[in-house]
Amino acid sequence: METDFAPRYHQIEQALRSRIADHRPHDPLPSEAELCEEFGVSRMTARAAVQRLVAEGLVYRVSGRGTFVAEPPTHRRVESLVRFSEEMRRQGRKPSSRLISAGVRPAAPEEVHRLRLSKAAEVVEIVRVRLADDVPTALERAVFPGRLSALLDVDFRTASMHEALAGLGRVPTRGHSSVRAAAAGEDEAGLLAVAPGAALLVEERLILDQDDRPLELTESRYVGDRYALDVAFEVDS
Repeated sequence: METDFAPRYHQIEQALRSRIADHRPHDPLPSEAELCEEFGVSRMTARAAVQRLVAEGLVYRVSGRGTFVAEPPTHRRVESLVRFSEEMRRQGRKPSSRLISAGVRPAAPEEVHRLRLSKAAEVVEIVRVRLADDVPTALERAVFPGRLSALLDVDFRTASMHEALAGLGRVPTRGHSSVRAAAAGEDEAGLLAVAPGAALLVEERLILDQDDRPLELTESRYVGDRYALDVAFEVDS
C-alpha cells in the first residue's frame, strides 16, 4: 500500500506546484474530489498532497470554499536593516501604508528605559498598516523620542519613515531585534485582513542613530504566510 502511495502523492504535489506557478494569488485550485477523479487516487492521498503545499505556505484552505493559491511571502535577511518600502520595490512590489494613528503621549516605563529618556518624557507614536501591492503585510507600531514631533507633519501613507528621520538629522544606522510568534487578536486581525488566531511573526526592534543614540522602538506584526526572514549563519566546527 505504501509503495503505491508515495509515487501518486508526489505526482499530485508536483502537478499542483506547476499549476501554482501559472496562477495568481487567490486563484482556486482543484478540490480533493476533483483531484481524486483526475489522478485516480483516494481522498487521503489527495489530501496529503495538498497538505504539504499548505505547510509550505504555497496554498491556503478556506472551510467550505476550497483551496487557493497563497500570496508569495516577502523575505528579508535577518542581519540587514532594510526599509520596508525599499524591500518591496526590490521585489517588484508596490509599497504603501495606511495610517492608523499618530500622536504624542507620555512614555511608558519600558520606553523610558530603552530610549534613554527622563521619567516625565513624552514619545511620538505612529501606528501604520504596511501593504505590498495593496495587501496588508504588517501592523507596525513605532515609538520615537518626543523631540521628534516633526514626524507628525509627514504623510506616511507614501513617505519613508527612515528618510524622514534622516531629514531631521537622525540617521537610522544600526540596531537589534528579537522575533517571536503570536496569534492575531480581534483588532489586529481586522487591520491585517486575516482570521482571529492567525499566525503572526512579531519583531521588536531598537534602532540607533549615527551617534549611537536610541532613535526608534518598533514592534512589527507580520502576517505569517505573507512575510519571511532569511537567516545567514556559519557552522561552528
